[in-house]
Amino acid sequence: MRILLLQLKRIGDLILTTPAIWAIRQHLPKAHLVLAIEAGSREMLPAIDYVDDTLVYERRGENGALWRHLLLRHYDTCLDFTGTDRSALFTVLSKAGRRATFEWVQRSRFRHVFYNEFIPSSVRENHTVDHYLHLLRALNLSIPRDAPIVLHLPEWAPRKALQLLSEAGLPAPVTPFILVHPGTARPEKYWPAERWVEVIQWCEANLGMPCVLSGSAEGHEQAHIAAIKKACPAIAPRDISGRLDLLTLAALTQSASLVLTVDSAPMHLAGAFGTPQVVLFGPTNPFHWRPRHERAIIIQSHGPTILPEFRPQHPGGPMTEISTRTVIDAIVALHVHA
Repeated sequence: MRILLLQLKRIGDLILTTPAIWAIRQHLPKAHLVLAIEAGSREMLPAIDYVDDTLVYERRGENGALWRHLLLRHYDTCLDFTGTDRSALFTVLSKAGRRATFEWVQRSRFRHVFYNEFIPSSVRENHTVDHYLHLLRALNLSIPRDAPIVLHLPEWAPRKALQLLSEAGLPAPVTPFILVHPGTARPEKYWPAERWVEVIQWCEANLGMPCVLSGSAEGHEQAHIAAIKKACPAIAPRDISGRLDLLTLAALTQSASLVLTVDSAPMHLAGAFGTPQVVLFGPTNPFHWRPRHERAIIIQSHGPTILPEFRPQHPGGPMTEISTRTVIDAIVALHVHA
C-alpha cells in the first residue's frame, strides 16, 4: 500500500503530526509512506526517519521534481492533514483511490471536490495532536491514547549540541543547565526582556545551574536577545542563538535540565523528550498547543496561571500579564535541582 501524507503547515504542526505518522507506521509496517512538507520544515526530516520518502514544496522556488513525482506516481491513499488549496491540489494529483481530509474542509466553496472521504474532527474542540490522529480513521485504524511525539535525532545533533555548549563555557561532561528560548516568529508572544533577566538571575542564584540562551538568527529575535544580554551581561558568553539548526536545538532541549520558552517550536521539541519545561502563553490558546507530559507547567496570561483548566474557549491576553513571580513559582513546582 502506498500512502501519501500531506502536512504543509509550519514546523509545530509537523512535529504534532508525528504521533499520527508513527501510529500509521506501527499499524501498517509494510506500507510505503511518503511525507510531503513545506520547505520551512525541511530541517525536521532526518528525525522523522520512519517514512520511506519525502517531498518538499518550495513556496518561492523550483518544484519541478515535486510535480513530476506527483504526475508519474500513483497512491492508494492520500491523507491531507493540511486542508489548504495547495494540499487539495496535491491530493488530486496523487490519483489515490481514497483521498481523505477533515470534515471542516467541506465548508470550502470548491476544495471539497478533490476528496472522497471526510473525517469528523473539530479543530477547536481538540488538542492538535488528537485532531491529527483522528485522520487515522480513514485507514480504519484505532486512535491511540496518549500517543507520543516521535523524533529520532541523528547522531550528529547531540554532538553539535555538546560542541556549542562547550563553546559557551559548559565543557563535557555537561553539567546541568537551563535552556532559555525567549523568541518566536510572532513578536506579540514575547515576554519583556527585563522579566527574563529576573528569572535567569533567580535560577542561577537559587538552582546553581547556568542558563543558556537559544534562538534563531532572525532580526527581531536577535534584538530581543540583545536586550536580555544588555540587562544581564553575565549571560552573554552563554548565548548560542543564531547558530542553531532545528535538530541541534532539539538535542539541546533533550539534554537540558529545564527548558523555559514561550509558545514556539522549542516547546514542542522539549515536549517530545519529556524535558521539564515552563511555557508562557499569551495570545495563543494552550488548549490546542501545550505539551501534555507531566513535567510541563503552562502559564497563561489570562485567567488561571499555574496548572489551569484548559478549555477550547480562551480569550488570551498580553504577555505583560505574566509576572516573574508566577514563572519562578512554576520552576519551584517542578522540583528542579542542580
